[in-house]
Amino acid sequence: MPAHITGNTSNLGYVTALPVFRFRCRAFQLASNYSGYLKMSRVKDTLTFYTLLQELERGIGGKRTLADCDGRMDWPKRGVYFFFEPGENRSGSGNGPRVVRVGTHAIKGKADTTLWSRLRQHKGTLQPPGGNHRGSVFRKLVGEAMIRRDGLTKGTDTWGRDNTAPRGVSEAERPMEMKVSRYIGAMPFLFVPILDSPGPDSKRGYIERNAIALLSGYNSVAIDAPSPQWLGLRSSRERVRRSGLWNNDHVNQDYSSEFLNVLADLIDVAK
Repeated sequence: MPAHITGNTSNLGYVTALPVFRFRCRAFQLASNYSGYLKMSRVKDTLTFYTLLQELERGIGGKRTLADCDGRMDWPKRGVYFFFEPGENRSGSGNGPRVVRVGTHAIKGKADTTLWSRLRQHKGTLQPPGGNHRGSVFRKLVGEAMIRRDGLTKGTDTWGRDNTAPRGVSEAERPMEMKVSRYIGAMPFLFVPILDSPGPDSKRGYIERNAIALLSGYNSVAIDAPSPQWLGLRSSRERVRRSGLWNNDHVNQDYSSEFLNVLADLIDVAK
């Protein structure tokens, strides 16, 4: 022991470390409190989001399913859609079905697709029966998860490959496309009309990415987690599995609760 240290030193290390220990405990408490605040804020925002969708549902006359839709129905030119899925329900934000996909269309440049033309791509075709998953990420994700869940092999080895396919490949994939059409066709959805022009400042893009970020469980435990039977858990895409959504983009981003005020104003116009 050095000559200048005398007496009982058994508690010297404890005394020296005590301020640091207290600081770390305080920092941990503050972090825990902040984390709890963020979670409560997100629960509140999620509840607000679903309350707004209930108003939207009343305003547009209820949910629709793609199996019962066609182009002769009354569709706004542009909008954002919200798909639900049978068997998938809210758990942390109240009762009722949970949203499993959010989407829009015509965001970039001079894109001119309409809301219905985008939904029609997800719906698939009646004559001939089937669809084109290469024109719909939604269809591609659902089909790929089905293939993995059911161990399908016939006509599935080309699924998701390339942007186009020769006729022979498309014919071989047709039974799988039909399965996807039936699955997506049974999923109820809502849409909010937003008639802005394509571009980086589009309100449709703003609503889409913030709604996805709010609902996603990618960065933290989802407020409304998917059921253990959810098909998306069989996806090869980590972003689908972890987010609990049939979305690839925006699932790992933060959201601004201000988007709920913008959505509320848009729904008021739609009612």
